[in-house]
Amino acid sequence: MSTAQPVAPVLSQSFAVRYGTAKVQGLDIFYREAGPRDAPAILLLHGFPSSSHMFRDLLPLLAKRYRVVAPDYPGFGHSSAPSPSEFAYSFDRLAEVADGFTEQVGLTRYALYIQDYGGPIGFRLALKHPERIRALIIQNAVANEGAWSAEARRDMEPFWRNWTPETEKPFRDLLTVDGTKFQYTHGVNRLERLSPDAWRHDQAGLDRPGNQDIQLRLLHDYQSNFAAYPAWQAYLARHQPPALIVWGENDPFFMLAGVDYLKEQLPAAEVHLFDAGHFALETHSGEIAGRVDAFMKRLPKAD
Repeated sequence: MSTAQPVAPVLSQSFAVRYGTAKVQGLDIFYREAGPRDAPAILLLHGFPSSSHMFRDLLPLLAKRYRVVAPDYPGFGHSSAPSPSEFAYSFDRLAEVADGFTEQVGLTRYALYIQDYGGPIGFRLALKHPERIRALIIQNAVANEGAWSAEARRDMEPFWRNWTPETEKPFRDLLTVDGTKFQYTHGVNRLERLSPDAWRHDQAGLDRPGNQDIQLRLLHDYQSNFAAYPAWQAYLARHQPPALIVWGENDPFFMLAGVDYLKEQLPAAEVHLFDAGHFALETHSGEIAGRVDAFMKRLPKAD
């Protein structure tokens, strides 16, 4: 009697996530990718203190019809993290590396998915290469001062004016496990869907030797984004890119005024609010994937 069993099929094999590293300006830039390489592309830019790990559930959901690519910035995730004496950590520099990354992996025309820090980096890419941006997908990323909560500005502005141990303390606290957990759990109505892997993964990166100094430099440089808001606003007004806004409405940092402003600038934008926090993908990846897929299908075929 034969005991041999039939070989079971591998489910969703074509949607498997691939992992790679691109060499950009001497740095190893780690990235996650899924989908056919000749499919319409989506570049996904992560927030703070996350990495491409935040897109781990979204990538396979979109991979049937799109090439989805999500890099880690220098100092984040699995990418190189040189010391501040070796690399000038600023949003300008992160955007330069992201620009070089797109060239290394052959992204010449793409929809741009931006969340949190992905906003400042993505808008810099859009300003430099407006012809490459097929559409914007905006998840809790802002382009105006009025989008910020009063509590966040209360902590940021003294730190920006005068960096001292006292003014940096709120940000040192944000870099602790309690601070990271807060960013993931605040305003979440589906706690049973929220994996602690998310904040534990981020915290492991923050706890690497020297990484908190890297993050403090970027938090201090965030003031450069406030100065850049007028240029981003001019880009939106002039180019009117097709836009999908998917927003966790209980975000402790970015208020719904940010959505209102984007909708004023982009009257044709499609808006979907979710009963979620800053990292809405953690609890609503399926719903957001469905919105992204439907939006991408409606873009002009020849574009």
